[in-house]
Amino acid sequence: PGHRDARVHASGVLLVTMGSTMHATQEQLRDAKVDLAYRDFCAHLLIPLNDCRKANYFLPWRCEHERHVYEKCQYKEYMMRVAQQKAASGN
Repeated sequence: PGHRDARVHASGVLLVTMGSTMHATQEQLRDAKVDLAYRDFCAHLLIPLNDCRKANYFLPWRCEHERHVYEKCQYKEYMMRVAQQKAASGN
């Protein structure tokens, strides 16, 4: 079992880093101006990351934690899709 990081961002989005369910509503994603291409199972983590980036003038070292959490989620979702594909193909 993995560690679950559950907290609420200032925008009201529940931040949960595990699982394949949408944690941000379409309205929250629209209000945060998250592009349609990025509205996946990790989109709820992109909202605080983008807020941090804007607040810190996109300085890469200022939002390392938020970026790490988002990229970790993306990696886990990728690995889940790979496992599903392998199971579907019988390998």
